[in-house]
Amino acid sequence: MSDQPTVGNVLYPTSDVDGAVAFYGKALGLPVKFQDGSRFAMLDGGGTSFALAGAEEDVTAGRVAASLRVADVADAVRAAVAAGASVIRDVEQGPHETRAVLRDPWGNLFVVYRRS
Repeated sequence: MSDQPTVGNVLYPTSDVDGAVAFYGKALGLPVKFQDGSRFAMLDGGGTSFALAGAEEDVTAGRVAASLRVADVADAVRAAVAAGASVIRDVEQGPHETRAVLRDPWGNLFVVYRRS
């Protein structure tokens, strides 16, 4: 993997993963790439995935956020904080990735992650 971060997905929280999968599949034709029950689903959005996070995986407290895939999560957190970001959720191991949630200087949340 390159050290260049890439937008891996846009994360949408939902109280009904199955319903959201059905809606976005029917409304926009987004096919399912992966689904982990009512916890999480990844839809194929072309170059960037469209992620649906149920209550168990809502790491952004109900807010939409871009998720950036990075080579090293801890290094990305340190660099972002040095540049003015604040940590919302420190580096943690999720069921499918290592991740952290940050807030940029303008109040926007974003996730940095590396697949496990």
